[in-house]
Amino acid sequence: MARVSPTSPVRDIPRSGIRAVMELALHDPDAIHLEIGEPDARVPAHVVDAVAAAVARGEAGYSSSQGRADLREVAAARIARRTGLAVDPGHVVVTHGAMHGLAMSLATLLGPGDEVLLPDPKFPNWEMAAVAAAVHAGTYPTRADAGFVPDPREVEAAIGPRTRAIVVCSPNNPTGAVYPPEVIEALVDVARRHDLWVLADECYEAITFGVPHTPAATFDTDGRVLTFHTMSKTYAMTGWRTGYVVVPDAGVVEHLGRLAEATVACPSTIGQHAALAALTGPQEWVHDAVESYWDRRDAAVKLLRSRGVRLVEPDGAFYLMVDVGTQDTDRFARELLVRRHVAVAPGATFGPAAGGMVRVSLAAPRAALEEGLTRLADEVRPGTGSAALAAAAR
Repeated sequence: MARVSPTSPVRDIPRSGIRAVMELALHDPDAIHLEIGEPDARVPAHVVDAVAAAVARGEAGYSSSQGRADLREVAAARIARRTGLAVDPGHVVVTHGAMHGLAMSLATLLGPGDEVLLPDPKFPNWEMAAVAAAVHAGTYPTRADAGFVPDPREVEAAIGPRTRAIVVCSPNNPTGAVYPPEVIEALVDVARRHDLWVLADECYEAITFGVPHTPAATFDTDGRVLTFHTMSKTYAMTGWRTGYVVVPDAGVVEHLGRLAEATVACPSTIGQHAALAALTGPQEWVHDAVESYWDRRDAAVKLLRSRGVRLVEPDGAFYLMVDVGTQDTDRFARELLVRRHVAVAPGATFGPAAGGMVRVSLAAPRAALEEGLTRLADEVRPGTGSAALAAAAR
């Protein structure tokens, strides 16, 4: 019987604890889903209508492997408006979601045995993509008592002889941290001095709560920052699978196009029509969605603190890191689902810095969020948990 090669890197891809809980919760019809970043906002009618019209016109076939030219132009113009930087549409590659873009970039820019540094806590899919490309996934620390904002000196100290890239994610998944401009600038400077690529995951760029988002590309003086965007979070289009990456090097654009052809042929044409309509249409619904996440953040923080449950208050994205008073967060998440019908993401899947915590998605409907957090608080003894979160609470 033929078997998977023992040297295949795919054998070593870790399982995401987020998906493990989600799949269990899908079998529970009474489950409150706080485990996955799934916006509850509905895609506006004008986006759906634009897709239907494109299908009716017969425009649902293959596109360029790098994406439709009109979408690349719209994306470049959007980035230019938001950053003040000139962006050539030829340096935009449309991808099958942001993770597809990041996975292709890891496979393109790094080789087997090279290292990419991820923030700890980390989004587990980054590590999964690195392992699939035979790339070592190292980490640099972020700390709860600093709001999970990294110290550039500690990032620099984590760089080793095989390090070739660092991932910078602000607003951050899973922590909701929004890095100040001076931190972003310092991180890009560290990368410049050590000749590293910067993979800037800015999927939550539009979702901040009273603090500005600073694009890493703002400080890129020599073409080392790749910026990843998605329609999933800002526009609640998770299943449409459309994102794009802004690439400073034309040669890298060509490589990404070839890899896209080899893996997905081209990004979803249906998704690209939807993205065009979303980016060029009314934006008030984005503002309303962000305001709603902000309100839910405030309500969640108030509820948990009133119950004596420690947390790190996020400045962006739509996640909340909650201290549950036990290091075995996998077991806590499973038992919370069984006993209380609430699904949360165990901190263990995000790395050591998330020890003792779970990640809660604020993108669930508010009534479900508040009920789920009430049940979670019933399972946590007040005052228990990490010293770091106790300091953060002060």
